[in-house]
Amino acid sequence: MSYIADKFEELGVVPVVVLEDAKDALPLAKALMEGGLPCAEVTFRTEAAEESIRLMAEQFPDMLVGAGTVLTKEQVDAAAAAGAKFIVSPGFDPEIVDYCLEKEIPVFPGCITPSEVAQAVKRGLKVVKFFPAEAAGGLKMIKSMAAPYTKMHFMPTGGINADNLKSYLDFNKIVCCGGSWMVKKDMVTAGDFEGIKNLTKQAVDTMLGFEVRHVGVNLASADEADELADTLNDMFSFEKKVGNSSIFSGTGFELMKKPGRGTNGHIAIATNYIERAIYHLEKRGFEFDKESTVIKEGRIKAIYFKGEFGGFAIHLVQK
Repeated sequence: MSYIADKFEELGVVPVVVLEDAKDALPLAKALMEGGLPCAEVTFRTEAAEESIRLMAEQFPDMLVGAGTVLTKEQVDAAAAAGAKFIVSPGFDPEIVDYCLEKEIPVFPGCITPSEVAQAVKRGLKVVKFFPAEAAGGLKMIKSMAAPYTKMHFMPTGGINADNLKSYLDFNKIVCCGGSWMVKKDMVTAGDFEGIKNLTKQAVDTMLGFEVRHVGVNLASADEADELADTLNDMFSFEKKVGNSSIFSGTGFELMKKPGRGTNGHIAIATNYIERAIYHLEKRGFEFDKESTVIKEGRIKAIYFKGEFGGFAIHLVQK
């Protein structure tokens, strides 16, 4: 896939933005950046779109700003001149797609039928928009089209929200979802950018789905680990499962047979999408010990943060 599509996949969610007034562009961009989604598809549904893209691209150069609802070649030119890094169209317009390809502008046309996907494949596209997602058959339709077009990936938009986001992203042919539930029009109009920032962070947290998987406790010996496991079993009926380097007490405690990572032990945090979690947590300023990465079948399954937190090492694990 292209650089833009790769960034979409890291982000997981692409905010779809409608701006009636360009004065809202910068505070909105700031809210999205601080909320954890440094990206915006600014739709050409209003006269403010071009200027909004220009302002965002100039003031937030690290932000992935693109143009949506692009219907004409003139809009492609205007968006590109304003600094848009990608073009999204609601349907498959061969003239728009070919024009973007000719100018080497990443383009993601809307495709909701096999015939449209076939046209995209013929032009070498790897990712297309699926719009309007829910109204056009949702995940079931995407899976049906992905079956014959095995190398095509999709960016569903339309009807996506916090409740159905995970069901879409769980399908490996979906690179990201477009959505506007964190950038509601009435909130933009009211200037509630703090609320937009909070909704954006909630969207990221909902997607990643962090939860404590278990706590690892460092013990001096296998005998101490075994004794503690028996005690926890007597107290709480936690089943004891003996492994090579540790003993699990239920699912919540891993009792190390000898001191491992962390002064006191370690904490395992499970996430829905570990690669996306790494990206977003690094954006928040946290560092990972890349040498600790556990890879199975070509995908990351676990990785430790650098350092300790309250005497504990912390690692992510894929759900």
